Amino acid sequence: MKLQINGRTAYAYTGGKPFDPSLPCVVLIHGALNDHSVWTLLARSLAHHGHSVLAVDLPGHGRSEGLPVSSIGEAADWIWALLDAAGAKQAALAGHSMGSLIALEAAARQPERATRLLMLGTAYPMKVSEALLNTAKEQPLKAIDMVNAFSFGGIASKPSYPGPGAWLQGGEIQLKRRVQARQKALNLFEHDFRLCDSYAGGLQAAAQVRCPTTFILGSQDQMTSPRQAAELAGALNARIVTLSAGHSLMAEAPDPVWNAVRQALN
Repeated sequence: MKLQINGRTAYAYTGGKPFDPSLPCVVLIHGALNDHSVWTLLARSLAHHGHSVLAVDLPGHGRSEGLPVSSIGEAADWIWALLDAAGAKQAALAGHSMGSLIALEAAARQPERATRLLMLGTAYPMKVSEALLNTAKEQPLKAIDMVNAFSFGGIASKPSYPGPGAWLQGGEIQLKRRVQARQKALNLFEHDFRLCDSYAGGLQAAAQVRCPTTFILGSQDQMTSPRQAAELAGALNARIVTLSAGHSLMAEAPDPVWNAVRQALN
């Protein structure tokens, strides 16, 4: 589905069904150097179980035009602009990693419109080491390999999603390389990491959130360790679901993630 926001085309995957704003809406927000494709299985499941779904490509990522946003707050405002363009008054907001901070900030900025907040693979503050930032700046392909090694709980894929025999790590590397290559104006990997590193409004945002919140965390997550989410979870009075997986939860544990999301939305 393509929408127009400030004269730019924005793309969102709707899960294989036409978007219907009269249904309970769920927005899925990807992490750094990702796009909507990390949500395809979950988006399809939600779309075929009574929800309208917008798995977005953030500006400058994937199929959405324009430069990437300059802050987590700007991304949050873009999410609501997207919903306005789609004709949806309210939505549950689910984000992974960088996307979880965007979902949090969006729920805080328009709390009357956020029906649920789901934060997957999250931490606050979401600090990135200077060594990784420098590698992302100077050798982005090397940094992609480094992050990929930290993003999975194991080295072998499991016969689940996207399909039996699929190599999850290889797929994630190719996705990041493709998203990086499509953005010519800047080093997108470094840019996204700096957005995460510089975001400092998490606890203030939590104080504004009114809707029920669920954290879905990976017990083997080396990028956003569950213990780094504890303070924010407490501030949000969040329900915490911990799965046996690394940072790339949706790929590593698709069925447990689906179950956790379904419970959070009910």
